[in-house]
Amino acid sequence: MIEQWLFPGDSVVGPDLIARYSEPHRRYHTLEHLAAMLRVIDEHSVLADDADAVRLAAWFHDAVYVPFAQDNEEQSAQLALDRLSRLGWPASRAEEVARLVRLTAGHRVAPGDRNGALLADADLAILAADRPDYERYAAAVREEYAAVPDEVFRPGRAAILQQLLELPELYRAVPSRAAWTARAHANLRTEIRTLLGAR
Repeated sequence: MIEQWLFPGDSVVGPDLIARYSEPHRRYHTLEHLAAMLRVIDEHSVLADDADAVRLAAWFHDAVYVPFAQDNEEQSAQLALDRLSRLGWPASRAEEVARLVRLTAGHRVAPGDRNGALLADADLAILAADRPDYERYAAAVREEYAAVPDEVFRPGRAAILQQLLELPELYRAVPSRAAWTARAHANLRTEIRTLLGAR
């Protein structure tokens, strides 16, 4: 699965990241999610100004993932800066990778940010999945938050999905963004109705 996207540069950072994405508490934020993102990035790499920076940002974006933590993206960005510095990456490119990792916290992309647009599209691609795949994604997220009672999880999850619905543009780079957006909006609205209608 992930082996076709070997982490560039050394034999330590890549295995460490693979171990992080394989942590037992993860159900959605896994190597499968990372591989899916890398497939999207590879397919649409010409849409980025620096496709390698986008790939590296995908590798690092969920490197730190602790349910309930509010700073996963920041911790992941700091990890990227540290590891890329050790690998001798220029500071400017390492900072770009860290910037992209931080962007995944809210998926708000500035106009003209081609790298950010492709990374955000790749990270949110699951929202446009066919219904069975989307339902598996939603179930996996629920498993990651199994410790949260339904009466707390349902409104909280619905609020997050509503924020995604309200983004001015859900997808910004991929040529099929109109079709992706339509499917994603349908999936999001269906899940919100299910969450708020559940008893």
